[in-house]
Amino acid sequence: MNEHDGGVSRRRFLHRLGAVAMVPLAAQDSLAGRGDIGTLRDPAVAGRSRAPTVAADFDQQIKAIEQRLACSCGCTLDIFTCRTTDFTCTYSPKLHREVVAMHQAGKSAQEIIDAFVAEYGEKALMAPKPEGFNLWGYLLPGAAITAAGAGLFAFISRRRTRLAAAGEGAGPAAGAPAEPAGSDAEMERLRRALAEVED
Repeated sequence: MNEHDGGVSRRRFLHRLGAVAMVPLAAQDSLAGRGDIGTLRDPAVAGRSRAPTVAADFDQQIKAIEQRLACSCGCTLDIFTCRTTDFTCTYSPKLHREVVAMHQAGKSAQEIIDAFVAEYGEKALMAPKPEGFNLWGYLLPGAAITAAGAGLFAFISRRRTRLAAAGEGAGPAAGAPAEPAGSDAEMERLRRALAEVED
């Protein structure tokens, strides 16, 4: 193949490539007269619109505050996790805006948390305050596990003691060799049977 043939085949390839590229453009031109290119008939199909993110949406102080506050949508997540993972939730963006507004107003983290507790009740917290009746929630599981462990240990110890006492009374003394079961005649018959098998 000479250089001239290579140039012709290269030109043919580029010509065909250009023709293929022109097909979508021609299709767009033919549809442009219809007026429905680029329009979205029902914007709700694409989901609800969300405000663009700003630097405060990912501020570490705001994130730390939101991780201590529960979302009120019933998802059992904190505000930060809910608003960054569940894009169908309408509660967490509202609560986030409240946190940002209070933070920008100069309130401390504890003041913001206290304001949420005052407005939404103690259910706004991810973990209840360790005071009063809430202490039972912190202490009771540990006490129950400790009591169950102690009961199980006592049961096993008592069982082991009973088995040891029952074994001493029924069997031979500890350390004594066990006597073979069966009479001398049976033992002699077994020896003969083994001798026959070995032959």
